[in-house]
Amino acid sequence: GLLAPSSGQLLYRDRDVNQLDSGELNEHRRRVQMIFQDPYESLNPRFRVSDIVAEGPRALRLWPEREISERAASMLDSVGLPYSKYWSRYPHELSGGERQRVGIASALVMEPELVVADEPLSMLDVSIRAGILDLLRNLARQRNFACIYVSHDLSILGNIADRLLVMYLGQAMEVGAVKDVIMQPRHPYTRALISAVPVPDPRAKRAAPQISGDISRPVDPPPGCRFAARCPYSDESCRETFMKLEGSSSTGHQAACHRLEAIPLEAS
Repeated sequence: GLLAPSSGQLLYRDRDVNQLDSGELNEHRRRVQMIFQDPYESLNPRFRVSDIVAEGPRALRLWPEREISERAASMLDSVGLPYSKYWSRYPHELSGGERQRVGIASALVMEPELVVADEPLSMLDVSIRAGILDLLRNLARQRNFACIYVSHDLSILGNIADRLLVMYLGQAMEVGAVKDVIMQPRHPYTRALISAVPVPDPRAKRAAPQISGDISRPVDPPPGCRFAARCPYSDESCRETFMKLEGSSSTGHQAACHRLEAIPLEAS
């Protein structure tokens, strides 16, 4: 990364990324790539599209220069930007959707095994979001990489994800198959999130979100569950001790909550 971490660990394949030597770190950089949220700020305005897509392989000297150019051109074609048309363009000559496709190409040209997509649709017009979503889904299947898709939009996650991890202030609240978590939420925070999603039918009635109070300070979080101060079911044990994810080992649907048995099913 660009900044050295001040604390904590980042584990990948059972190794702390912060402890890797320079050679191992370069290999990690190839294996794990990022698609950024803002396509207007994440592309170098002084680089042509060809240089943006080829920058990573050149920096790590993955292949000879001719092969890097060939792979970059092929990758542009794969994301729906014909290299003959876009190769020499600058970012300011592209639309938001085209810029995001360039960002996707620059990540995937590295042939990663894991891609972290940080809300890649949030800065784009609604009319082009479906196209980018389909592109990511198809490329993940074709190129066989895993994708961690970060989003606050449950409808998008329901369409693209296989598994869903719900987090609150950095703590894992619930995890499971996306259908299980959305259709049968167990954690109070997950239930509140889903109940807050607008329903198109004005006649449909849903329980009001049961979240009150203010968000805890991220820099000085409480020792227990970070959602406890806003949870209608919390007790002293919730405020003092954070419970790890527990639940079905067969389905993988787990929640981190001391009070699961006390929460009525109709609360969902």
